[in-house]
Order: sequence, then C-alpha cells, then structure tokens
Amino acid sequence: MNIYSWNVNGIRSAVKKGFEEWFAKTRPDILCLQETRADVDQVPESLQNPEGYFTYWNPCRRKKGYSGVAVFSQIEPDSVNYGFDIEEFDEEGRVVQLVFPDLVLNSIYFPNGGQGDDRLDYKLRFYDAFLDNCKHWLEDGKHVVTVGDYNTCHKEIDIARPKENENISGFLPIERAWMDKYVENGFVDTFRIFHPDEADAYTWWSNRFGARARNVGWRLDYAFVDEALVPNVVNSSIHPTVTGSDHCPISIELEPPFAPLPIVPVSPEG
Repeated sequence: MNIYSWNVNGIRSAVKKGFEEWFAKTRPDILCLQETRADVDQVPESLQNPEGYFTYWNPCRRKKGYSGVAVFSQIEPDSVNYGFDIEEFDEEGRVVQLVFPDLVLNSIYFPNGGQGDDRLDYKLRFYDAFLDNCKHWLEDGKHVVTVGDYNTCHKEIDIARPKENENISGFLPIERAWMDKYVENGFVDTFRIFHPDEADAYTWWSNRFGARARNVGWRLDYAFVDEALVPNVVNSSIHPTVTGSDHCPISIELEPPFAPLPIVPVSPEG
C-alpha cells in the first residue's frame, strides 16, 4: 500500500502548477491532500472524481477558501469519517478518516497555533482530541496511520534554524512536548525509521528570502504509525524536488498482511 500526503496550499493553485500531471504520473494507491482551500465544485471535474479512485472531500464549513482536506483512494474503505465528532474541530474541514478492515488512515491538516493564545490552545486541544481518537481505534483492534501537516517540528534536527524559532509556533516547547506525548503513547515517526540522523530533510519552506533554494526549511509533514505496525513499513520518504506548493509531498509504503491487534473489552459502567 503506497500512500502519499501533500499540503498543496490551495488545490486550485496547485492545479495551475502541474498537480494533475504529477498525480497522473505518480498514481499512488492513496493520495491525501491538506489545505485544499476549496469546495468540491471549485476544482476541475477531473479531480472531483478521478478515474480509478474513490474520492472524499472535506472542505471548511466555517470559512470559504480556508483549510480543507481530501483523499483519493484506489482501495474502497469500509467507512469514512470527517472528523472526531466534536463540532469545534470538525467545522474547519481538517480530517478525512478512512476505516479499513485492519487499519484506520487519517489525513489531517493540524491547526496552526500562530494567531495568538486562543489559537494555540485550540491547536493543543485538537491534538488531544486526535490522540483520544487514535486510542479508541487501537482499543477497537485497528492499526492507526496518520499522515498530514502536523504544523509542528518535533526535534531540532527537523528545522533549519532551531534557536531562532524556539519562540515561534510550530517549534514551541509546549507543541514539541505534545509530540513527545504522542510518541510516548506508542506512535512512531516512520521517516526516522529509515533516516534516523538525516538533517536538512524538510517539507516546508517560507516563500521569502529564497528559503527553498537555500533549503532553510521545517519538517512539518509526517507519517506516523502505531508501533505494532512498524514491521509492515517498508519505506518512508520526503520528495523535496516536487514543486507546486510551499510544502513538498511525503510518502509511506506498507506491506500487508497486518498483524491483528487485540480488542480491548469495554468495562461495564457502575
């Protein structure tokens, strides 16, 4: 199972920069997009329902042209969820969750915490709601794969200028501490399985000061899996030469069959 993830920073803009040609050439089993910033009827008909793919769009309901995610899958899921069933988090169109027999795949555009304390609080509460959701699926006996723009660099190795950005949202200690908690709860950054010490591996660059040409970037996009699924991860990559957005795509390859997880019985109340 070959899964690609890409924050396209506006699907309509990406289309003008060759997105459809890249998609036709790459043909991943599953393609997860973040920050689509469009309603379905605003994208070309060729992308509304591409041939050979089941397509799921989740635009932002709160504000036009903001946020939004989409997934194109050659494998039909058993069901699809468009959030955590929590209105304040679901209205921004940040989640498409595909439920398969053995695993759950999340495509998520995590919030940016850089618009003030209220927004940082929203981001951290979104993180916690997401982690609770992951635990629910593990207890239900399903593996969990989460790809997308996490909007936080976890370690100093993941950012070109750690000292200069330690007080900037996306690299705040409190955000990085949540990433630590995520790992402590049994989730694994798959890129670091194959590239444990690779520096200068980034997925986002500012449009200012020639940052991409100089590779002054941030690794904001990740593919995490539960630790029991790690033996099935055969590749995890970043694709920095693919242009069309201020982010580049990432990919992960999973090799079935997936070992079943035990179902945790629910204790009766009282």
